Amino acid sequence: MSKELIFGHQNPDTDAIDAAKAYAYLQTKLGYDVEAVALGELNDETKFVLDYFDEPAPRVISAAKPEVDSVMLVDHNEFQQSVSDIKDVTVTHVVDHHKVGNFETEKPLYMREEPLGCTSTIIYKLFKENNVEVPAKVAGLMLSAIISDTLLLQSPTTTETDRQAVAALAKIANVDYKEYGIKMLKAGTNVDGRSADELVDEDAKSFTMGGKSVRIDQINVVDLQDILKRTDEIKAAMEKASQANGFDLYLVLVTNVLDSNSALIVTGEPKAAAEKAFNGKLDANDVMNLPGVVSRKKQVVPPLTEAME
Repeated sequence: MSKELIFGHQNPDTDAIDAAKAYAYLQTKLGYDVEAVALGELNDETKFVLDYFDEPAPRVISAAKPEVDSVMLVDHNEFQQSVSDIKDVTVTHVVDHHKVGNFETEKPLYMREEPLGCTSTIIYKLFKENNVEVPAKVAGLMLSAIISDTLLLQSPTTTETDRQAVAALAKIANVDYKEYGIKMLKAGTNVDGRSADELVDEDAKSFTMGGKSVRIDQINVVDLQDILKRTDEIKAAMEKASQANGFDLYLVLVTNVLDSNSALIVTGEPKAAAEKAFNGKLDANDVMNLPGVVSRKKQVVPPLTEAME
C-alpha cells in the first residue's frame, strides 16, 4: 500500500491540524501508511495545543504530487481550499463538516460528511465505530479542535454529539475542558504582535458566490477593539490581498470569544450584499456590528451566499 498524506485546509486552524493528526493515528491502526501534514504555518492557538499535549508540529507542504499519488482530506473538501496540486493526485478519503462545493473525483472514495460542529467530532465517532482505543494525547487533540470550532460549545454549530464528544474526550485526556478551553482560546487571541497582512490571511477561506470571488477571514479576540482600533490598517491589508489575488469581496469577522459577539469589516464589492445578508448597515469605516454571530460556516457563509446569488 502506497503512502498517503493527510491534511486539512490552507491557513490551517486547530481542527485542520488536530483532525489530520487524529485521523492519521486512526488510519495507521487500520493498516494505512499515512502522514499528517499541514498546508500552512500554525496559529498561536494550535501551537498552544501541541505544546500542552507535547505533540510535535506537522511539517508544512506546498504540493503533494512530488511525494505521493493519493491523499486524504480532513476539515475541507473544496479544491480551492486544498493543496495547490490537488487535481494531480487521487483523493481517497474525505472527513468534513462543511458544505460540499467545487469538488469532484475520477474514482469512488470514502467520504464522511456530517453537519456537526467539528471534524474531530466525526473522527471520534470513527474511532468508536472501528473499535480503536483513543490514546490520551489524541483525545486531547480532538478535544481541543472541538473547543476551538465551537468556541467552547457556545457556537450555534454545536450539536449534542459535539457536547457528548467533549465530555468523553476530556475524561480520556484527564483535563477540565472548561478551564483548559478558556486558556486555549485566549492563547489564540494575542493580535498585537501580528501584522495586518498576517491577521487578514491567517484564518481566511475563499468562496465563489454569485460568480464573485469572496474571501472571508475570522479573527478571535477577547476585546473587539484590539482589531477595530486598527481598522484602517486592516482594510489596507484586505485591499492589498484582493488586488494580488483577484478577490472581489473581502470580509473580516472579528469575534469576541468570551461574549460571542462580532464585528464585520468589509472591503470590495458588492458591499451591499453584506448589508443585505446581515440586515444591517456598514458605518463610515465599513464596519458592522453583528451581535451573537460567531460562526463563519453557519452564520456568515449561508446568508452571504443567498444575498450574492
